[in-house]
Amino acid sequence: MRKGIAISAAAAAAMALTAASVSPAAASGGRLLERGPSGVTIEIATVNGSGCPIGTAAVALSPDKEAFTVTYSDYMAQAGAQSNPRDMRKNCQINMKVHVPQGFTYAIAKVDYRGYAFLEKGSNATMKASYYFQGMTKGGSVESGLKGPKDDNWQETDLVPIEELIWKPCGELRNFNINTELRVTAPTDKTQTSFITMDSTDGSIKTVYHFKWRTCP
Repeated sequence: MRKGIAISAAAAAAMALTAASVSPAAASGGRLLERGPSGVTIEIATVNGSGCPIGTAAVALSPDKEAFTVTYSDYMAQAGAQSNPRDMRKNCQINMKVHVPQGFTYAIAKVDYRGYAFLEKGSNATMKASYYFQGMTKGGSVESGLKGPKDDNWQETDLVPIEELIWKPCGELRNFNINTELRVTAPTDKTQTSFITMDSTDGSIKTVYHFKWRTCP
């Protein structure tokens, strides 16, 4: 399981350059593509969890087919003061239909997780996330922790080495599953409240999943 890491623009550029130099043979029998094919569509099939009540999660494909975003509007875990004990942990499970034109397939090369944390002294928060193709046990995962006091946005980037990319099997209909979880502990002063979110009321904070594309063998 990879830990979430914050990467600089320079480091990201260097990693991208390295990935671009890998021979087509590294794509497990297909040719790596610079851009996604036309005709790609994406939609939510099902959504479940205390962190994403019906109508509070949305998905959108980028115009260049290089990524898709997941936006939450009511995803917050909180603890302390008069908080309900059940609110200290929130989770969300999203099952998505990603339509890919025949002859192409994709993997997730990078994920940017974002949110906001207000943690009083003594509080700790945890973000866990994983994703996988329907019917497959292997997938990507990340876990990150925050400690109070903190009052700021947070971001974790999970960058997948090209040799570890997990490709959707060619010619098979498999939905894409995303599981996420937020946890927070109560502060030292029990009259105070701490919280962590993976949401945005204005849509500016999003989880971004970056595709890597290749042709099928």
